[in-house]
Amino acid sequence: MFAEERRNSILTKVKTFGRVLAKDLAEEFGVSIDTIRRDLSFMEEKGLLKRTHGGAICLPKVRRSPIENKIRYGEGTIHQNAVAKLASNYIETGDTIFIGGASIHYILLKYLPRDKEYTIITNSLTIAEKLKNFDNIETYIVCGKVKNPEGMVDAFALEFIKNLRIDTSFLTGGGISAKQGLSSSTPEGAIFQRTVASISHKRICLANFDKVGAEYFTKTVNLQDIDILITDWEASTEEIDKISQQGVEVLVAKNPNINKDVQEE
Repeated sequence: MFAEERRNSILTKVKTFGRVLAKDLAEEFGVSIDTIRRDLSFMEEKGLLKRTHGGAICLPKVRRSPIENKIRYGEGTIHQNAVAKLASNYIETGDTIFIGGASIHYILLKYLPRDKEYTIITNSLTIAEKLKNFDNIETYIVCGKVKNPEGMVDAFALEFIKNLRIDTSFLTGGGISAKQGLSSSTPEGAIFQRTVASISHKRICLANFDKVGAEYFTKTVNLQDIDILITDWEASTEEIDKISQQGVEVLVAKNPNINKDVQEE
């Protein structure tokens, strides 16, 4: 099989299944993993897919439809849980924290410290409803229009949030890259998170492997405005290096099925 035929076949698999693993492709096509890696690098340069640590995924569109609630507010993937668990270590007694309404924020609720007293600000009714069961957490909800999958992000919400000061905000978005920074599918959500970042002493971005290197419709914040990026073991090491070089501390949560250590890049 010629390289072009192999790459066309790889692209078909990526579009069909959403992601491929380099080791599986090497076995299927009877070539070395290095050959597959070169294929994936070539295809990424052509804008056909996005490489990850162990393979590749579909190239995300710059805008996407809102995630259904049953998926957004589910148990989450092993990658999301690893990132959320690591993020919970950055909550201290007496802190004022911001948590939005993304799926990673919902998963973070499972790992919130129960032995410390602190305050959480959220713009999500779903998150606020869950937090009312935490006796150690004082919860405030941002006011605004509620019929938005991103939570309250309208003018009322912006007016409310900009008058506060936050110790640590847990930000997220459609993607984060060395070139564009953190980005989002919607301008409204981007502007709201940008405002949250501007009033926060520490800004922590939560982004699983499929978000690292991705660029979405509108910029949320520059990399220089992010203190820590928490991602997982399948994130592109090349993109992580580029982000680290711009002064962002990157923490990589490892696969809990292998060990429970955390690698700091």
